[in-house]
Amino acid sequence: MAGPLRGAARQPVTPAERPRPDRPAPDAGGSERGAPGGLARAGSAAARLAGLLARRAVLLAVLLALVFGAVELLPGDAADATAERGESAADIEARRHLLGLDRPVLERFADWMAALPTGDLGTSARGESVAALLSTPFPNTLLLGGLALLVTVAVSLALGCWAALRPGGAVDRAVSGSATAVLAVPEFVVAVALVLVFSQWAGWLPAVTIADAAGTPASWDMLVLPVFALAIPQIGWNTRIVRAALADEATAPHVETAVIDGLPRHRVLSHHLLPGALPAIAAGLATSTGMLLGGAVVVETIFNYPGVGSVLAGAVTDRDGPLIAGVVALTGAVISGVLLLADLVRAKASGGRG
Repeated sequence: MAGPLRGAARQPVTPAERPRPDRPAPDAGGSERGAPGGLARAGSAAARLAGLLARRAVLLAVLLALVFGAVELLPGDAADATAERGESAADIEARRHLLGLDRPVLERFADWMAALPTGDLGTSARGESVAALLSTPFPNTLLLGGLALLVTVAVSLALGCWAALRPGGAVDRAVSGSATAVLAVPEFVVAVALVLVFSQWAGWLPAVTIADAAGTPASWDMLVLPVFALAIPQIGWNTRIVRAALADEATAPHVETAVIDGLPRHRVLSHHLLPGALPAIAAGLATSTGMLLGGAVVVETIFNYPGVGSVLAGAVTDRDGPLIAGVVALTGAVISGVLLLADLVRAKASGGRG
């Protein structure tokens, strides 16, 4: 990106040589694309979309099967893990039969998967509906992860674009170095540092989250530290992606043409660099969605946040396969949806260039 934005001297481009994005490109036969070609492209895009959905559904099913298998390999089972003091072996065996643990794991998994499309996530090891157990914690985790993603998008775009405006300069070096350093710090280290600085030393923000009667955070300021503990490492990752995507796009002919025409730096950035770099940026942010939801489990534990982190920890202790699988299924569905949006952005960008 250094060359184009610094405006290296080049021969002027005549109006005839400049690209005309406002006119449709001719096809192989020299005529403009018409309705049949548009329908064919729409059908091809729909087929690709269906293929992506099918592949992601298969991957999610395989992941859920692995979850059931991993729980099965843990010592003991849900009947043993949830047994009360003084219960007899006959009582435990009766609970095992009630939970269906005396059936083969493949049969239990097949029944669970058959009910999944209806929204039935099964019954937990303690006899409660998994969907009911996750009805409040999972939206809380989505709120935390969604806010962290918004912060990540805003800050990484701002820093990446700021660095790209002065390629190779002091700001560019400082942003790139800081992003690399922040990327290497785990979420729990960031969380502890934020608590130490903003809660213990400054006393500005609460160190723990208190839930109200509905099971949600009692006040907005309890979200600040958990959100930034999640977002800061992902800001480092996505700032580097934004900077690299803008640098790659800077070598495109239309960007060089815009610079030679004397357009201001900010206009070159907003109208010529960012649109082309958007597919790579969207892919990086989509990847961060999974990292944010995964890191939320650790961050929620540190801040006592009422999300799926504590539910998942209890489910592992109870050897509760349906509850663990329910968390994985909901999380996987969210991540698949975000990845699908990123795929659509890339497809639209590719179609626009075609």
